[in-house]
Amino acid sequence: MTVYADASAILKLYLVEPNSDVAAEILRGDPLWVTGYHTLVEVRRNLARVLESDALADARGQFSADWSALEAVELDHRVCEQAADLAERTGARALDALHLGAAAIAGADDGLPVVTFDLRLAEAARSLGWEVLGA
Repeated sequence: MTVYADASAILKLYLVEPNSDVAAEILRGDPLWVTGYHTLVEVRRNLARVLESDALADARGQFSADWSALEAVELDHRVCEQAADLAERTGARALDALHLGAAAIAGADDGLPVVTFDLRLAEAARSLGWEVLGA
């Protein structure tokens, strides 16, 4: 099964946090993750904020390998228009709206599950009738 994974879910694979085991169970058992291209920035920024030295290098290496295997949705005009529409409908914050737009383009309207541990994003996705795993 393919899933749309946001940064909050992907980060849990490289950091020891609450629900890291849940994220690993969902994502490591899945053959394909889809995410918005901005997730690259979100994950790398947060790894650099939390980790140092060898731990940072290891996590970035693991993330780089995972990134090369996932499908990233480009933040093109269509995705951004969709994100703006969904932000107006749900009240989602800008980065969350970009995730909603990318997830919609990837197939969330057609049943593609969204994996997130961000409660606001989960609430917005559920308000659209989407399946949410994690939060």
